[in-house]
Amino acid sequence: MADKKARLTIDGVDEVIELSVYSGTLGPDVIDVRPLTGRGLFTYDPGFVSTAACESSITYIDGEKGILLHGGYPIEQLAKHSDYLETCYLLLNGELPTPEQKELFVNTIKNHTMVHQQMTHFFNGFRRDAHPMAIMVAVVGALSAFYHDSLDIDDPHHREVCAYRLIAKMPTIAAMCYKYSIGQPFQYPRNELDYADNFLHMMFGTPCATYVPNPILAKAMDRIFLLHADHEQNASTSTVRLAGSSGANPFACIASGVAALWGPAHGGANEAVLQMLEEIGDEANIPEFIKRAKDPDDSFRLMGFGHRVYRNFDPRAKVMKQTCDEVLAELGVENDPLLKIAKRLEQIALEDEYFVQRKLYPNVDFYSGIILKAIGIPTNMFTVIFALSRTIGWISHWSEFHSSPNKIGRPRQLYMGPVKRDYPE
Repeated sequence: MADKKARLTIDGVDEVIELSVYSGTLGPDVIDVRPLTGRGLFTYDPGFVSTAACESSITYIDGEKGILLHGGYPIEQLAKHSDYLETCYLLLNGELPTPEQKELFVNTIKNHTMVHQQMTHFFNGFRRDAHPMAIMVAVVGALSAFYHDSLDIDDPHHREVCAYRLIAKMPTIAAMCYKYSIGQPFQYPRNELDYADNFLHMMFGTPCATYVPNPILAKAMDRIFLLHADHEQNASTSTVRLAGSSGANPFACIASGVAALWGPAHGGANEAVLQMLEEIGDEANIPEFIKRAKDPDDSFRLMGFGHRVYRNFDPRAKVMKQTCDEVLAELGVENDPLLKIAKRLEQIALEDEYFVQRKLYPNVDFYSGIILKAIGIPTNMFTVIFALSRTIGWISHWSEFHSSPNKIGRPRQLYMGPVKRDYPE
């Protein structure tokens, strides 16, 4: 039921069009513009930045106030009291699990960590220097060829099984992408380990010696997973929903999300941070690059500062900064040249009036890039880890979409091409 009405008048048209206005539990009201289509009118909203394309109960963001809620819980509280798999349960089910529910959920995920042995042969078709995201897009899309026993999107149990498989297998696939690129044998998952421990084992373990994960680094990885778990209707999540609206299988939909995430304006942002640090090269060059960043006519931009959504401090960045400090202290790598540049840039951004006035604070991508480099993860794997983390958000939105009446997505356009023409004889 609409809470109120909006009335639209158009020059030259006598009719006043009445549109329903709906209110959510949080956030701005939305105007239901569907009646316009019957009158030969569409709304024009490039980038869909002013359009609500769906109802959702999963995540809420207030960018002006720097708020991010999963199931109503602030991200800062989840980062302090929860862990990644518990947050996965929350995103999938809308409620935090009881201790018994969490134990069952964690054990279920552990039982799905292996991938079909035949999938290992896929990797031999890629060049060793292929970007890991190129491999991940292909391998995730191919999962439907091996796990086609639960692809009925209208069956809640099938949707649940697909979610479990994706959450469990993405770390395995991500680590395989890395191992293939450096010519090392794939490491089987060890199900006695926690989720983040197991990922680090598959990344850095070898058959030659037992890998013992560092608890500080494992905690940092779990934080990175948790803080990237979901971020409402962004480009990749909307892509997954749109692909899902056609009835495509969930693995294909998640592969579409991986592809959308690949771009530097989205999931590639933390990779861009390290590329920027390498471009700066030395602390002595920082003043020059700061000057260039302030010059509106210069194409150079400081990556990892500010956020398209948050007009305040990114709430995830507060947690990530603390984690970053813990990792650097644990590893004793404060003298790494790139990390020294990063810490100096952080200090400038928090103190320089130019950045403070514009609220260009270091964001989650800035700190996560520093952490991943310090742990020893190569830059081209950063977006792969983002995709691993975001899979739970994608599959939660995909499942929510199919849990209620829906229709295929069909955006409209403002056509600016030639009018009808006759083909020349």
